[in-house]
Amino acid sequence: MIPGRAVLATTLLLPLCACGPDPIDPRTQIGPNPPLPEPYQYLLPPMHVSSAVGWKEGETPQVSAGLQVKALATGLKNPRSILVLPNGDILVAESGGPTPPINRPKEIIMGWLERKSHSSETPGQRITLLRDADGDGVPEQRSVLLDKQNSPFGMALVGDDLYVAETDAVMRYPYKAGETKITEPGVKLTELPAGHINHHWTKSLTASPDGTKLYAGVGSNSNITENGIDEEKDRAAIWEIDRATGAHRLYATGLRNPNGLTFEPQTKTLWCVVNERDELGPDLVPDYMTSVKDGGFYGWPYSYWGQHVDPRVMPQRPEMVASAIMPDYALSSHVAPLGMTFYTGTALPQAYQGGAFVGEHGSWDRNPLNGYKVVYVPFENGKPSGKAQDVVTGFVTDAHEAHGRPVGLAVDSHGGLLIADDAGGTVWRVTGASSQSQAGSNPILR
Repeated sequence: MIPGRAVLATTLLLPLCACGPDPIDPRTQIGPNPPLPEPYQYLLPPMHVSSAVGWKEGETPQVSAGLQVKALATGLKNPRSILVLPNGDILVAESGGPTPPINRPKEIIMGWLERKSHSSETPGQRITLLRDADGDGVPEQRSVLLDKQNSPFGMALVGDDLYVAETDAVMRYPYKAGETKITEPGVKLTELPAGHINHHWTKSLTASPDGTKLYAGVGSNSNITENGIDEEKDRAAIWEIDRATGAHRLYATGLRNPNGLTFEPQTKTLWCVVNERDELGPDLVPDYMTSVKDGGFYGWPYSYWGQHVDPRVMPQRPEMVASAIMPDYALSSHVAPLGMTFYTGTALPQAYQGGAFVGEHGSWDRNPLNGYKVVYVPFENGKPSGKAQDVVTGFVTDAHEAHGRPVGLAVDSHGGLLIADDAGGTVWRVTGASSQSQAGSNPILR
């Protein structure tokens, strides 16, 4: 469809989205027992997105009292995820996904609106290295470590092996501490589901504490199997991959789009954040963070939040619904969590130590908008122990324009919280307001 027709179609169809239930306060859906309204099925689902406008010079997100935020690097091309190496170097995956085919009329409008909400920069499809050896928040060096990759997202380092989860495979590269460019070709450890649709293209990645296994998040190929159940083979799951052989098994299933895979430091339990399904109303279904049980089934597509049946899925599978595990902690509906990290540093105030930060990319199908921020969830004894707190906000203006959208998170070697902001082309660094490590001049612009 040409742009003029897309605008016309949007003008004609968006009024059909106006009907439906009134949204509730999203804060009531944060925690282990969120209220779940009755599902509502639309003729055409609502689409409310923020247009990406970027950051002007001097503009930054807003942070909670006792914190400060500055740009570590700007001018990046769609930064999506971050990995901090043992020597302190910071890797940033600059990436974008393939253009999906159009299978439903809704996807014409959805594709046009989503393009508005993302940076106009062509994604880098590369891994960029930032070196801030003195921890002052001003990198002394910036280089392209790996270039011309196929939608890279997840990254993990085990010994001298750097693993990158591209959209269709986990690749292994030889790594030497301190090097700023890898020239040797990668070796494919294992293929990942992709195909001609590849609806959720991001593949999160982490390594087990002992380094023998990798865990990859593989999202579904649809919202709710509208592309056919055959397209969902080995998807909506977390894969466990043997690092030595590349052999894999499905570690957990029924997770519509798992991201932010990471092990909780105290219990060594695998956790992730999950983007739940759409088109059941502004307050269904809550996105969530959860510990992941080996062999566990978490509901998708047959049910949500435990045994709540999704009426759209045919045929129904009551035996699967009966086995569905309820997630640990709701983040409220449609916040689109794409990053999570547990904080073990000391550069932030005591109130932020021991829990998890979550990067919420933001809603596209809810009014008022939800997400577009970084929140902190306190933990005690390896479990969430309180209400999620807004920590980094101000990504969206009062006019619903997006300066940026947070994605992946990491903690640098000096204890700063790093935030990949894809729409803003920036990696932000958050420390305590009294931290001397934030002193410095402008971040590298290249």
